Amino acid sequence: MQQDQIGGDVFFVLMGAILVFAMHGGFAFLEVGTVRHKNQVNALVKILVDFAISTVSYFFIGFFIAYGITFFVNAKILSGGEGGEIFLPQGFTLVKFFFLTTFAAAIPAIISGGIAERMKFLPQCLATALIVCLAYPFFEGIVWNGNFGLQGWIEATFGAPFHDFAGSIVVHAVGGWLALGAVILLGARLGRYSASGKSMPIPPSSIPWLALGSWLLCVGWFGFNVMSAQSVGGATGLVAINSLMAMVGGILVAAFVGRNDPGFAHNGALAGLVAVCAGSDIFHPIGAFAVGGMAGLIFVKGFSWCQEKLKIDDVLGVWPLHGLCGLWGGIAAGIFGLEVFGGLGGVTLAGQVAGSLIGAAYAFAAGAVIYGGLRSTIGLRLSENEEMRGADLSIHSIGANPESDIRGA
Repeated sequence: MQQDQIGGDVFFVLMGAILVFAMHGGFAFLEVGTVRHKNQVNALVKILVDFAISTVSYFFIGFFIAYGITFFVNAKILSGGEGGEIFLPQGFTLVKFFFLTTFAAAIPAIISGGIAERMKFLPQCLATALIVCLAYPFFEGIVWNGNFGLQGWIEATFGAPFHDFAGSIVVHAVGGWLALGAVILLGARLGRYSASGKSMPIPPSSIPWLALGSWLLCVGWFGFNVMSAQSVGGATGLVAINSLMAMVGGILVAAFVGRNDPGFAHNGALAGLVAVCAGSDIFHPIGAFAVGGMAGLIFVKGFSWCQEKLKIDDVLGVWPLHGLCGLWGGIAAGIFGLEVFGGLGGVTLAGQVAGSLIGAAYAFAAGAVIYGGLRSTIGLRLSENEEMRGADLSIHSIGANPESDIRGA
């Protein structure tokens, strides 16, 4: 019976890892549809290469920083076939690593959308390595492994530890606030704002590709949230229905407030899902719907505020989508997770505010240090001529439709 249970947990977490891995295709196509045609290849290559760098970085360094586990032992121990309590039977620890790797790799995938169309490839790869080796697992370990006593301090001070079931703060807010630092340091794309500061919007290249990216992310997100239980016994349909309700809440509000704009509607779904991650295991479904709906509003208004008022050229709106909606999700767990609002309890508003703000401040500072250091050493941005030509030809020497390019020549 025990062997069957472990085997079921291995398969459960593996399916979660595969679903979240598939989300990276969603990140890629969301960016492909949003950027101009001359930058579509770069969007695809960035997400793929970032995933590879993230996996290597997390395997050799990041996972150890977060959880104190190293893989420098023989395969028999790794698979749980020989003593010890670190590596669980049937390779269960290994599939947990795979699952958590897909979370870690989501950070550079999030950032990729903000820095699109003008960042050089080498510094982007180096930033990915630094983030997944050091910056992300440091905070991940604090929240999800109790490192450095911060969770104990929050519990002693505010009455309950900081609750982030599936990463509204640990993954999404951290990715969004890291991205904000990178986007500010990069500056706006050529032609995005006039000399007088007037906004000159750049239209997306393909609404169908953008929509496909959103759909892929939405489907995979149920693995992201439900499988965060990391065991069959811990899985609950409450997480699934809360994720669904938050998603549709985000869609409806973003579509209405965004006046039926397809970009807002499709990103509204993601806004709701970002926000529900933290409290998806403790919300009432009606509370999850409200959280998702508010996230849809935050994204639409935050995107316009970021682009038009602050003049921050965040191409896919990753700071309002992941940074602001993630921050809202962490705080919302301390509201709609309370029993008085139909939640399961075990949280406090003060504790959630403290943990959420700490995560956002840490990520913004880390982004400023990492991208600031790279800018001062090897530079971040493509030259003006390279940017005008497009990242596809300037970096990868090929366009999205090579046969058509040859015919055109």
